Parts: sequence; C-alpha cells; structure tokens
Amino acid sequence: MPFEFTSTASSSQTRRRRRSLIALLPAACLFMGHGAAGTELAPAEAERYAQATYREYFELLSLPDDATVAEDIRKNVDWLELTFRKRGFTTRQLPNNGKPMLYAEYPGSDPARKTVLFYMHLDGQPVIPAQWAQKTPWTPVLKRRTDRGDWEEIDAAPLFNGPLDPEWRVFARASADDKGPIMMLLAAIDALKASGGQPAINVKVILDSEEEKGSPYIDKVMQAHRDLLRCDAFVIHDGPMHATNRPTLVFGNRGAADARLTVYGAKVPLHSGHYGNYAPNPAQRLASLLASMKDDQGRVTVPGYYDRVRIGEADRRIMAAVPDDETELKRRLGIARADGVGANYQEAMQYPSLNVRGMASAAVGDKVANIVPDKAVAEMDLRTTPDSDAPYLGKLIEAHIEKQGYHLVKDAPTDEERSRYDKLASFTYRSEGANAAASPIDTPIGQWAYKALIDTFGATPEPVRIRMVGGTVPTAEIVRVLQVPFVLIPLVNADNNQHAANENLRMGNYVSGVRTVYGLMTHGF
Repeated sequence: MPFEFTSTASSSQTRRRRRSLIALLPAACLFMGHGAAGTELAPAEAERYAQATYREYFELLSLPDDATVAEDIRKNVDWLELTFRKRGFTTRQLPNNGKPMLYAEYPGSDPARKTVLFYMHLDGQPVIPAQWAQKTPWTPVLKRRTDRGDWEEIDAAPLFNGPLDPEWRVFARASADDKGPIMMLLAAIDALKASGGQPAINVKVILDSEEEKGSPYIDKVMQAHRDLLRCDAFVIHDGPMHATNRPTLVFGNRGAADARLTVYGAKVPLHSGHYGNYAPNPAQRLASLLASMKDDQGRVTVPGYYDRVRIGEADRRIMAAVPDDETELKRRLGIARADGVGANYQEAMQYPSLNVRGMASAAVGDKVANIVPDKAVAEMDLRTTPDSDAPYLGKLIEAHIEKQGYHLVKDAPTDEERSRYDKLASFTYRSEGANAAASPIDTPIGQWAYKALIDTFGATPEPVRIRMVGGTVPTAEIVRVLQVPFVLIPLVNADNNQHAANENLRMGNYVSGVRTVYGLMTHGF
C-alpha cells in the first residue's frame, strides 16, 4: 500500500472511505511479509501495533522532562528502563551529572550481523503553560482539525481502542521531539517479536537526557562507555520530516555557536540634550558595525566567511531534487524574498550563518528616557558547518571588528583604554556544545537506509535525501568518539511545533514511523 503523504485534514467522508478500504483488505495483504527479514510491515499491522502502545505513549508524555530538572529526568529514565526491559532489552543507566542517559540492547546479538546504534533523546524543552491551548503541556490531549482550520480537543478513548484517523494529533510537550520516535521504535519491536523473527541487524539504543541543552557531556559519556556503544553505524531519529511528509534521509547537520558583541560609549548614560551631538552613541555604532557584516541580500561580508564551503555538482543535483515549494514556504513565513546566500533553501543550509538573535541598549516603551546610552549589546548565533567551526568563524568576525577601527577589550574598558581608543568593543564566542557533522550519501549505511525506505514505502515518489539540515543535534560528538558513519531519519510531521507551545504529533506519522523502524531493523547491510 502506498505511503500517505498528505498532512492536511481530511473530510469525514474521506475518512470513512479510508476505513472501509482498510476493512476490505484481504488477510493475506494485512500480513504480507510479516516477520521476514527485509520485508514490509503492512500498514494495517503497523497501525495495530502503534495503537497498542498509545497508552504507554500518553503515560510517558505525562512525565515532565525539562532537561534542567534532574529529578524529572531520572523519573523518565526509570520509566523507560522498565518499558524497554519489558520487551526483553538489557539496559544500563549511564551516569551524566545526575541526569543519566539510558542504554538498551536487544537480545540475540550475532557477530555476523552489522550493529546499528539508534539515537533519540528523552528530554524536552521548557514550557510556559499559559501559552498552551490545553490545561497543561504535561497532560496529553487528542485533537482534530475543524472545518475552520483550528484544533479542537476530542475524547481520546477511540485512540486506544477504536478506528484511527491519521489526521488526529496528540498535543503535549515532547510528543514529537522526541518521545514519539522512542515509542515508535518500541512498537516496531513489538511487531518484530510477535512475528517470531529476529532483526537483520544487532540493535542498540542510546537515549540522551540533555539534548535540548546541547548535550554538553555526551562525548564524555560516549568515551566512558565506548566498548558498550561500539557499532558499525548509528541512526538518529530526531527532527522533522520533509514538509511533503515523504520518507526522509538526512546526511548532515550544522553546528551551533553563540556570540556576544558589546559596543561601549561613555561611562554612564548621558542626558541627550546636554550631550547629544557630542558623546558618540554606542547603539548607532553597533547598528553600523552589524550592517558592515552583511549586505542587502543577507550574505555575510566578513572576509573568508564562506571560503571553506565546497559544494560539488553531485551535491547540487541532490539538493535540487528535494521537493521544496519555496513559494509556499515564503507565504508561510510571511516574507517576499529570501536571502541570497544560496540558490535555493537547501543550498542556503550548506553555508555558515551569522544571525542577530537579540539586541539591547537603554530602554524602549514606557521606560524610554532621553539619554545617550552607555553601551549596546547584540547577541548572535553562528550556525557552523563541518569545514567552518566556531573558532574559525569567531576569529574572522573578530578580525573584521578590528578592521572597522575598534579596539577589543575583554571586560568593561578601563579609564586608560577609554582615553586612548575612540572605538571600544568586546566580542566573545563559544560553541554551544554541538558541532556540525556530515556523512557521504553513498556510504553503506546511506544505501541501507535508502533501500529499507524504498522497500517499505515504494520508489514512487522516492525518499527525500537532504545533504545537510540547518538545525543541530550532537552528531559530531558521537562520531568523534565512535568513528562510524551516520544517517538522520526523522519520523515526525514537519508542522509539529517543536520547541514551541502546542507541540504535536500526527498519528499518521506515528504509524508510518513504526513501519520505518521495522523496515530498518529487518534489512541487513
């Protein structure tokens, strides 16, 4: 049966027709290839095993998982450890500054098979409950889209024991990012165990407990347990699928660094009537300095910033084949024109970025005063690439600031520095803990994953292959320790509101995610 690509709401008539068609499927079709290595888990079977895990899914979502709250993280780890053990996994909690990671290994390891480590994370972003359209982000609710296009809460009982609508969504923190994929993996294991078969690969799982905080210690945890985590490749189930909801393979991700630029003026804020036109305004100077770093097309003009990026013709063909609808993307974003960094959206993600994420100087609104500010601050984030890391980009920006006539200080300037230098600024930068990583598309693991998705969902349309996404996961830190290739295989709907209020997971994606993981586990490479 072809994969269902739509992610928009269906009419009630369409839903009834879909259920009728499933009901009429012959039994042979429902169990086609069930349990045989390298074969498909039929859609109706995937739906059945997915539905059998929904109560556990709701229970897991009811556990708060803010990565800053160690006690809550430990509760999640304890719950997941019991849930994995119930399915026959052997488990270990790996110490991590009071917020342990969870390791699980499926029994029946065979030296003749390749070993794949599946990575997901159990922690979630902080929440502001008042922003959510439900009682609490920690009480999952089922919703459907109305004819008006908004979401209404409905009774969750049919989700557990009735006919399913793939357009229903579960709303809760971490529903998609990243507890949903964890439960999809467990449902796939349930289907595999019920078949009496064994995976075609050795299955190991690592559940990160601080991904939403940049996984600051994951390299140390990996190094301390390197033998335990030894594998031939690893798969990351995190992030959203392509907007078409087609099966998606991703072969790299940008890293992240943060930076702060402060421009100094007089020692203290000054009366603008007495000192305007005399004391230099640091807010104005900061604006000019930032403007010198980019042109009107949004391209970074800091010398050397893009010099290390290498994109071959084969890469450009891969990117051009990604079915992005940029007209719709711009409409959704509310912009008339995209920055001119790349020829298209995919190409733009291959370059390092320089983003001003916040600015502050004096006050605005009802706190505004007639002053010349004493300083102005810009917070920036730099998205790094495998060849352009934080130290490289930071030094280029630093040199550019100095070329604009600024003397850089580490802290607030001294009286001697103030009397000596006209332009004073400080600039600091550091990696956020997750660096950029890339894996060639034609590696054995890339070919293995591509074939598994083709066999599971069909070749028309083919899976979307993305060279590198703009977001960040701790891929590079894992690769540095384990020295193995990787592929990101996202499972959740692109419009899931991850990191924001009203995060959600589409139930059709839960079912297709079970099929994806089952397909991976029943294919060798």
